[in-house]
Amino acid sequence: MHRISRRDLLTGLAAGAAAVSFARPALAQELGQLEMRERYDSAASSIAALKSSSPTFSPYTVQATTNAIAQYTEIAGRGGWQAVSGNGRLKLGGESADVLSLRQRLIATGDLAPSLSDSQVFDSYVAGGVKRFQSRHGILASGVVGETTRAAMAIPVDIRLKQLELNVVRLRAMGGDLGPRYIMMNIPATELEAVNNGVVESRHNTVIGKPDRQSPVMSTHVQNINFNPFWTVPLSIIKKDLIPKMQAEPAYLSDHHIRIYNGQGQEIPAEQVDWNTDEATKLTFKQDPGFGNSLGTVRINIANEYGVYMHDTPYKSVFGQEYRFDSSGCARVQNVRDLVAWILQGTEWTRGHIDEVIRSGARTDAQPTKKLPVYWTYITAWGTPEGLIQFRDDVYNKDGYGSLAVVQREEPA
Repeated sequence: MHRISRRDLLTGLAAGAAAVSFARPALAQELGQLEMRERYDSAASSIAALKSSSPTFSPYTVQATTNAIAQYTEIAGRGGWQAVSGNGRLKLGGESADVLSLRQRLIATGDLAPSLSDSQVFDSYVAGGVKRFQSRHGILASGVVGETTRAAMAIPVDIRLKQLELNVVRLRAMGGDLGPRYIMMNIPATELEAVNNGVVESRHNTVIGKPDRQSPVMSTHVQNINFNPFWTVPLSIIKKDLIPKMQAEPAYLSDHHIRIYNGQGQEIPAEQVDWNTDEATKLTFKQDPGFGNSLGTVRINIANEYGVYMHDTPYKSVFGQEYRFDSSGCARVQNVRDLVAWILQGTEWTRGHIDEVIRSGARTDAQPTKKLPVYWTYITAWGTPEGLIQFRDDVYNKDGYGSLAVVQREEPA
């Protein structure tokens, strides 16, 4: 599969944990300071930021996607569209023949009115059409046409049509009855929805598995919630991240409060391990709860055979990244405390109680009163009840079209 480039890609456990220092005596104060610094999680409610109260996948989605197939079949019958001419950046206030080409491309997919086809000026109408296109394709809606947007606009109509046809099959396979109350995560969109009686009550950005450590597609349910959890390092991370890190920095584990246990459950010092062999893969590594723990302050356990779960993170700025495929298979969830409070509705666990327990640093567990379904899905193209047609990058190459369905990512200027 085409390798996706991204400036400032996170490098997982090794790079992330190196940026954190533990100061455990003032845990509660530090947690508060961390939240003040990491505005991505606390500045705005996930509910207030909703784009629509309609679930991404609902009983209407199959029909809306079928309608989208008909629309793109019609576009294909008219000859599709041409890539935007030129290769430079286009933005508000600019004027060139390339803007004429851009207008035609936006008109082809209904992102700009046909009556606005005849100007070389990049005006506010064009900027609005670009933002609409970007939003539909999971691109940061800057209104600036750069390499990312050009690449998405250049994918031909027949590939987009094939994506829609493939994904309507996936949608039908999901079935119509997901339950009155459930959690739905669409992996390609790196987004999670908490749905109650057909209404999205909160929507959350997620960070999910890298292409070589993919998050699985599954239907499951919430088991319980761990507050201030330990983190047991997965075998894949021991092999790919932890052993190389210890070879380079022998104090890494102690600096980050990760303990080593042998097969008898006895703690052993790092000096007893031969880090130039695979000896470490036969041991257990656990990170203490507290400030800087890789799971943050909350872990949501879900029943599955893959050993994955949903959790918090101490590095909340990752949710502001456009490219969020950077975990080892688990899902990091933005505004996770809001989601946990939603899961635990009907129990003593109000949002205030949750915050209080997290501030205390105490290891505590909770569980919902009823079985709550959780769906991890892989949908790269779908229609919405509002008539929008959405596309997301096929980062795991499950659609089978390789680089044609994956665009490069860039930072807007």
